[in-house]
Amino acid sequence: MKIPVAECTVGIAGLGLMGGALAMALGKLKEKAAGPRILAHDKDRTVLRTAREQGIIDEAFEDPAAMLGRSDIVFLCLNPSALIRFTKTHMAAFKSGAVITDMAGIKESVAALAEGFREDCDFIPGHPMAGAEKGGFANAALVHFPGKNYILTPLARNRPENIAFLKDLIRRLGFGRITCTTAADHDGKIAFTSQLCHVIAAALVDCETDAGITRYGGGSFEDLTRIAMLNAPMWTELFLENAGPLLARIGAFEQSLREFKTLIAEGRAADLEKRLLAVRERRSRMG
Repeated sequence: MKIPVAECTVGIAGLGLMGGALAMALGKLKEKAAGPRILAHDKDRTVLRTAREQGIIDEAFEDPAAMLGRSDIVFLCLNPSALIRFTKTHMAAFKSGAVITDMAGIKESVAALAEGFREDCDFIPGHPMAGAEKGGFANAALVHFPGKNYILTPLARNRPENIAFLKDLIRRLGFGRITCTTAADHDGKIAFTSQLCHVIAAALVDCETDAGITRYGGGSFEDLTRIAMLNAPMWTELFLENAGPLLARIGAFEQSLREFKTLIAEGRAADLEKRLLAVRERRSRMG
């Protein structure tokens, strides 16, 4: 990509939670006179009108092809299955030479799509590790990028200059650490750091029927279950799409939980304390 960030046109397909947050972050770059022109497409006309009226985007498009044909870089901010359908349907509409990336929470299926993309475009799969427990454009302002992690799973076909361009834009958005890895490694790691956490939060809420239990909360319950206010259709798709790695992580968690249960049931104080100290040390090393 030879166009400077400040002079490029960014197209956002899907103006939901993450697409809206991206548009807002790009808008902050414009406030510093260093931001691109922002175009957006969404199937919800009300969202498009609101974003345009609030100045979050420069132009709104009901027709995605019209937006794609003008965008130097395109962010696909859609659930994986919708992303794949959208991209296949409109593949011919992308501007020649465009850089395309996505924000989906799984990468192997997206990487397969990117491998077969048009040769005159460069599709670099990605995943920002940011979000909010409630979805939709109305909650986009709750998403904060500064200091957060961003994962890219570049392909051998991706051009080094386009990867460098995308990294530069990601840093300008405020992300603190960019990790490049394979799609398979991403999906294996995310099964633990994201998907397992959502399963645990959901199960923790699911095993208690007292709606007034929060009267006894002191922070631990609230911290552990915040993400149980999840986008059910999206997380169902993510869990099932990444079932293999996620089930392996659930199995390892169940084993650890059984071992803690045994130590407690048998009153093995010394062993329990030793195990907790080991966990504390391991968490410290994780940073």
